[in-house]
Amino acid sequence: MASDALITLTDANFDEQVASGVTLVDFWAPWCGPCLMQTPILESVGQQLGDRVKIGKVNVDENMQVAVRFGIRSIPTLILFKDGRVVQQFVGVQPEHVLISAIESA
Repeated sequence: MASDALITLTDANFDEQVASGVTLVDFWAPWCGPCLMQTPILESVGQQLGDRVKIGKVNVDENMQVAVRFGIRSIPTLILFKDGRVVQQFVGVQPEHVLISAIESA
């Protein structure tokens, strides 16, 4: 996951990263095919919206505390936060227009 648009989130930095503003978090794993399909979509959303949103990725294999806390049962799961609070949740690969619409209305 090498992209300037995407932030690596961990158990340690998660709360700090989602505390302010709008943050879209992708719960994923490297062995998950649909998760790999979601990544370029997230990169594109990040490039289009720039500073209006932070996009972070949580590897559920390496950061189980956060995944358990949010009840992640299938991946990819995307959760949209505004100022640290959950605004919306998506399960499965989401198209660009759905994510942009959700972020703009957050």
